[in-house]
Amino acid sequence: MPVESGSSAAARQAKQKRKSHSLSIRRTNSTEQDRSGLQRDMMEDSKLPLSLRSNLLDLFSQIEREFENLYIENLELRREIETLNDRLSADGQTFEGADLAKGALKTKASHSTSQLSQKLKTTYKASTSKIVSSFKATTSRAVCQLVREYVGHRDGIWDLSVTRTQPVVLGTASADHSAMLWSIETGKCLLKYMGHQGSVNSIKFHPTEQMALTASGDQTAHIWRYMVQLPTPQPVSDINQQTPCEDDVDFSDKDEADGEVEGPNDCPSVRVATTTLRSHQGVVIAADWLVGGKQVVTASWDRAANLYDVETSELVHSLTGHDQELTHCCTHPTQRLVVTSSRDTTFRLWDFRDPSIHSVNVFQGHTDTVTSAVFTVGDNVVSGSDDRTVKVWDLKNMRSPIATIRTDSAVNRISVSVNQKIIALPHDNRQVRLFDMSGVRLARLPRSNRQGHRRMVCCSAWCEDNTSCNLFTCGFDRQAIGWNINIPALLQEK
Repeated sequence: MPVESGSSAAARQAKQKRKSHSLSIRRTNSTEQDRSGLQRDMMEDSKLPLSLRSNLLDLFSQIEREFENLYIENLELRREIETLNDRLSADGQTFEGADLAKGALKTKASHSTSQLSQKLKTTYKASTSKIVSSFKATTSRAVCQLVREYVGHRDGIWDLSVTRTQPVVLGTASADHSAMLWSIETGKCLLKYMGHQGSVNSIKFHPTEQMALTASGDQTAHIWRYMVQLPTPQPVSDINQQTPCEDDVDFSDKDEADGEVEGPNDCPSVRVATTTLRSHQGVVIAADWLVGGKQVVTASWDRAANLYDVETSELVHSLTGHDQELTHCCTHPTQRLVVTSSRDTTFRLWDFRDPSIHSVNVFQGHTDTVTSAVFTVGDNVVSGSDDRTVKVWDLKNMRSPIATIRTDSAVNRISVSVNQKIIALPHDNRQVRLFDMSGVRLARLPRSNRQGHRRMVCCSAWCEDNTSCNLFTCGFDRQAIGWNINIPALLQEK
């Protein structure tokens, strides 16, 4: 069999390259024409907003370019493989009868083919990952939208909650020694409580009356009444009309949040508490109402949780047993149950359903500070910790968690939605993530240099009955944020 000369092989290879190049040019021109035609059709027929259409067209164009580049590179690699095989075949005939030479050539061919195959896999994986990330970011922005920012505190916000009675307002507790009530729809401050002499670490509202319970670094908890009048709602600006940007854009710690923020001076203030609860010997870090609103429980750095009678302000029980400072306390929405969490890596369940028996169960599922433990409407407790885990427990069998969520940052005061049981996790790294009760991640709230928290996120609170904002978060960037979470779409994506 005649062997192809080196010059003829080179000429044939050059001819193939010119042919493929011309085909590529024609295909590219055709693609550009098709794309422009598609854009015109979408602009004429689509009822979507112009900014959303442009964003979609841009994303689909990026996807098409990625796959086109992969296709062209695949063709080039296939041609290189064919050329290599031709050369190996020619060399094998030249060294006919030399077994050693054939073995060396086969080894070389196998090694080269393996390298090319690996290169193809790596390129394809990187390109598809980029495409999937683009879709994920777009989906997250569509399902989880920032609606309103509540700015006015002079220091970080430790805690927030939403009233259970009409009118529905948002309450925030701040290190600036104040608590504020906000109009959810307008973002306007309605009332400012100035009765504490230390950082306000917690705020919770009475289940049926217009009363608030706040815990403070001044070693007291206050119960105070409020009366507010909601302003006329203003149209909500469309945050998505801004130029979209990547969720992970970072920026310097020196930003506008570090500047002096003037608090709202035109809103009325309350300076005297209706009831002051004094029994702790340390910072009162959290407080909550028991079901019915006739008793409250407080958690302190003095390693004790106290149960008080609201009407007489007398200490009913002192709940001791934790080895280190308490970090949080929470009450069951329908039963006389209390859960307290501590820096001793445990959380404790206290049962007051029988007046004569105050049983306690200790749970040791974490390896670092338990920052919060909360009840769900059903028979579950969800605990979060500085060990970067969140655990879901069954009240009927709490020897081991039924689900464990592992994260990349410490978890602060979590909350669980009442209807869908979605867990909102505020993190030290400024992120807020949503999970279901089985530990499946549902979404991450958008965070960029245009929106989201700029410092540690301290707390989250659900309010599913509100049509504009159904999730609230607050952080040490001195602001609270109201989010609209499209829960049906979120669960459908899962």
